[in-house]
Amino acid sequence: MCSVGAFVRACLLGAIMSSVCACRASAGFGIDDEKTVLLFSGADIWGHGWFSHKGVLWSPGGFESEGFTLKLLLGAGLYQYKSGALADETIVGAQVIAFALPGWRFQRDRFTISVFAGVDFQYHHLTPNDPGSSLRGAKLGIRGGFDLWYQHSPDMMIGADASVSSVGPSYSARLALGWRIPESLYVGPEASGFATGDDYNQLRLGLHITGAKMDDLEWTIGLGWTFDSDERDGLYGRLGIIARQ
Repeated sequence: MCSVGAFVRACLLGAIMSSVCACRASAGFGIDDEKTVLLFSGADIWGHGWFSHKGVLWSPGGFESEGFTLKLLLGAGLYQYKSGALADETIVGAQVIAFALPGWRFQRDRFTISVFAGVDFQYHHLTPNDPGSSLRGAKLGIRGGFDLWYQHSPDMMIGADASVSSVGPSYSARLALGWRIPESLYVGPEASGFATGDDYNQLRLGLHITGAKMDDLEWTIGLGWTFDSDERDGLYGRLGIIARQ
């Protein structure tokens, strides 16, 4: 039986990382380094659900300096899974998630890593009710993780992240490589993996575009293929938008 929150957490974490990578990528594109607030939003869709989110990153010392940073996020989505406790009946789940993660950014030349830890709140509503699921109703836990950006050369980036939450518990990791197209954006492959306890795991392989600009907004796009432990492989798509203030 699939753990009911795994799909949504997987999409959520991928979307968050896209926004963070886009934030760091913008450093070379002439954006004011003294801005301290980054607004981000995004959406993720796959064969059995969707998720959207909005959030804010606040770094009082600026995004190109070491120091305190705070990540706040609110999101919601729908997903489907088959319940082993109900003879493989399809369950439709609705989820709301919110977390507050204070952290610290470390800066070394071309290398940046931000480390976060804080409170993770989730609410799940299942139709029909699934007695075999541990994710029903409100859940409060602890989430920790990191975001990494390495500018290997002026024309190549490496982005990575990992996250763990006591709700589930759940785990995730992502790695992206990108090559810069002159004066605009990075394009390259991405790979990510997600797991919830021993019940469910998912692998994603695809391509991303990071740092595309339109007026005062930056966009990230991901597209690829998912492989999961429920043998429901298929396409995924991800979109992220950020704006600095």
